[in-house]
Amino acid sequence: MAVKKFVVGCFDEEGVLFDAVKKVRKAGYKLHDVYTPFPVHGLDGAMGLRDTSLHTAGFIYGITGTTVALSSITWILTSDWPLNIGGKPHFALPAWIPITFELTVLFAAVGMVLTFCYLCQLAPFVKKHHFHERATDDLFVMVIECGDEAEITNFLKNIGASDVNTQVAETGWWFGRYDKEEKAIEYKNETVLHN
Repeated sequence: MAVKKFVVGCFDEEGVLFDAVKKVRKAGYKLHDVYTPFPVHGLDGAMGLRDTSLHTAGFIYGITGTTVALSSITWILTSDWPLNIGGKPHFALPAWIPITFELTVLFAAVGMVLTFCYLCQLAPFVKKHHFHERATDDLFVMVIECGDEAEITNFLKNIGASDVNTQVAETGWWFGRYDKEEKAIEYKNETVLHN
């Protein structure tokens, strides 16, 4: 895992954070992430994030479900085990629509949930560094990759940050439990313990 130093700025209000994100990007600092207690409309655009491709993945999963349903029902009822059900033809497409619909929805739903969990790195026993304990409670937290620490700290204070600190953290995720162990990471001859 990559270990980096971050400057963490805490904001008390949504409006101040929104303006701060724009100013940080305009100043050319590398924004790592922003953590908010509730969704902030337009924040993804202000951060310069592109639109999600999750809907495209859902379409692909849905088409896969439709293909699996139609091909398996066709093979079963026309080749493997053809049955004469009330005089219907073996290839009775209108009768297969409910099953095809259900498999389309099942594949799309399960596929999108698994893709979302993978992209957001959500799974049992997966740990990520928490930059502030109140980040999902009542505080807006902005994390910037550290360049000139003093310069970024002053910049954040000038644009409305109520609290600014520096942290060393792994950028990715790792396996473990929050209540059981503490992980030591090394950053340029500094050993930092975090859980």
